[in-house]
Amino acid sequence: MLQTFDERNRDLIVNVGGRLTHRDEAGVSPFDSVVQGGDAVWEGLRLKNGRIFGLDAHLARLRRSAQALAFVEVPSDDDIVEQIRRTLEANSMTDDVHIRLTLTRGVKVTSGMDPRLNQSGPTLIVVPEHKSPVYDAAGITLITASVRRARPDSLDPKVHHNNLLVSILAKIEANVAGADDALMLDDHGFVAETNATNVFLGWDGVVRTPTTRACPEGITRAAVLELCADGDVPYEVGEFSLAQVYAAEEVFVTGTMGGLAPVIEVDGRRIGSGSPGPVFDRLREAYATLTATSGTQVVAW
Repeated sequence: MLQTFDERNRDLIVNVGGRLTHRDEAGVSPFDSVVQGGDAVWEGLRLKNGRIFGLDAHLARLRRSAQALAFVEVPSDDDIVEQIRRTLEANSMTDDVHIRLTLTRGVKVTSGMDPRLNQSGPTLIVVPEHKSPVYDAAGITLITASVRRARPDSLDPKVHHNNLLVSILAKIEANVAGADDALMLDDHGFVAETNATNVFLGWDGVVRTPTTRACPEGITRAAVLELCADGDVPYEVGEFSLAQVYAAEEVFVTGTMGGLAPVIEVDGRRIGSGSPGPVFDRLREAYATLTATSGTQVVAW
């Protein structure tokens, strides 16, 4: 799976620190914390029918992450939404858009990792793109990465930070193996997530997903669990091994950029029938309805 350039994004207008500018002319200071040390937090948002699904939950996670990293200042939700709205309107965007929202600690007065060098407040970056869900609806393949997700006392996954090198290393392994993405384990050898998505397993009519001990609390993951509860689909949150993945009747992944996508092969083992399963199809349809009919209105539709 390799994303391709969408010609509609060639003259994209992006927002850096409140300044709207062409993508080719935008700039972040070399003294900004995101450049100096990946010192930033981020969210991925999905715009559909002029609405952003789960916006309040995304902004709450952004704020929690910034507070955990001891950001001195965090813009209000209203200010952030206004910058998102300005950027979308500048691009005349109303539907089928993915938004990368980044909040950095800001610009330093001199190079160094000491947060006291940040004396100008945070930098908010809004990058919207015309982008449909990125995964093949027929199914994707995974391999298990050798690199592991960190445990909470090393790099807490509750912090949705910009240090994504472990995910990138896992993705490199998937690329080399010819797989779409990489399945990642925690330090105990249990399934955590993929390099980019949360993971769900299914057998005997029960949907199962790993705890968030070693992976982020995904907004889409939470929505799927709510859909299970509302639709009387039994579910379990726990610790699951690779052997259980291989033997599962269904496996699927969830995330804002890719939505819900079935997994048809893991480490060369075919999952179930090798095609999307009935529980997945039911949840995918319910999720599509949910995201098409709910969310925070940010631009006119």
